[in-house]
Amino acid sequence: MSQYDFDLFVIGAGSGGVRASRIAASHGARVGICEESRVGGTCVIRGCVPKKLLVYASHFAEDFEDARGFGWETGPSSFSWSRLIQAKDKEIDRLNQVYLGLLSGSGVKLYEARGSFIDQHTLQVGGETVTAERILIATGGTPWAPDIPGIEHAISSNEAFDLKELPARVATVGGGFIACEFSGIFNGLGSSVTQIYRGDAVLRGFDQDVRRVVSSELVKKGIDLRLEEDISSIERKDSGLQLNLKSGATLEVDQVMYATGRVPLVRDLGLREIGVEVRADGRIVVDDYSRTSVEHIFAVGDVTSRVNLTPVAIYEGHSFADSEFGNHERPVNHEFIPSAVFSQPPVGTVGYTEEEAITHFGPVDVYLSEFRPMKHTLSGRDEKTLMKLIVEHQGQKVVGIHIVGPDAPEIVQGFAIAVKSGLTKERFDCTIGIHPTAAEELVTMRTPARSHG
Repeated sequence: MSQYDFDLFVIGAGSGGVRASRIAASHGARVGICEESRVGGTCVIRGCVPKKLLVYASHFAEDFEDARGFGWETGPSSFSWSRLIQAKDKEIDRLNQVYLGLLSGSGVKLYEARGSFIDQHTLQVGGETVTAERILIATGGTPWAPDIPGIEHAISSNEAFDLKELPARVATVGGGFIACEFSGIFNGLGSSVTQIYRGDAVLRGFDQDVRRVVSSELVKKGIDLRLEEDISSIERKDSGLQLNLKSGATLEVDQVMYATGRVPLVRDLGLREIGVEVRADGRIVVDDYSRTSVEHIFAVGDVTSRVNLTPVAIYEGHSFADSEFGNHERPVNHEFIPSAVFSQPPVGTVGYTEEEAITHFGPVDVYLSEFRPMKHTLSGRDEKTLMKLIVEHQGQKVVGIHIVGPDAPEIVQGFAIAVKSGLTKERFDCTIGIHPTAAEELVTMRTPARSHG
């Protein structure tokens, strides 16, 4: 009989924590998990799932307009923010119940309370004390905003999902995934949107051509994109919120949403007191098996800030459970992870950017195509699609694919298998494309747009 209450206890019932607990339980472990909010985590409750539902909703205004180019006459239309949020909430409630059912069906004991460390094997969970042989930290991240005068008047994406009404004038602050996605959502639903970002192009860390095209398309959509700009303070006025910009300009809006990054949610967990190494930014340091500096304590997902994507957290959680309880060692390889930005138009990407590939491989060939999507030859909309392949010159392996345009995430998901498998440009070239599709461009580009080295 074990001296501990559980073989594994998980702090945080988001995507990574739930997957780890279920797989560990399937291997015969006695598992407990705690969650102070709703089971499902950021992605399901206040992240990628409700975000994409809102993205879908925001496309209809353009769809109605585009229909005229195909012979349709559309009548008067109207939009109800409250009905959208009600429908979104219903779906999130359903998914929350699914996650609760998954835990219950796996035999995992759920504590609906906050957990924190008492010592290396003991946790305070609400009003109870529990012990575990191994402990997994999967608490995720939380939005971060700068400490400027008036920041209390701003919201994050967390609150954006539950606004009582759609703001007529909204400013999004930031240039990453969340800022670009919400700029598109608010703009598509009818708000006047200003996006403020201190950099020279949105989506820092992405390929430069992706950044260029997305920045251009945001402006085409009617978003007032203010680059190399920032907010110094926010003031509440009778007519709205006054944003005082560092350039000296002012801007009045009804709502300002900060999407300036996320930080690991480790506050008051008691990690340093028990010897778990934590970086200055809150990131828990782990090895390839998600083990922390304390041998029997592990961490997965956004709390480690390795790659902050839901499928990565799930994969890390699954790999941890198999390694520790399934007699199957599975280190996590973070190379060639596909990702998407559900901006308008969306982005799909896998592998190295052009700049990274040059640093990593030396000589590279770059294949590039920009064109008007077939749909817009009749809709008349001025929107460009970007297709880009990065090929390391010596072995001719495709080491990067970057797409901006309709269905980009769906296209990249399939091609990510090819990149992960190390397929060469010759394998792409001998694959027959499906015509007419945008994706066929990836197997028909024959001449490099440029080469380095």
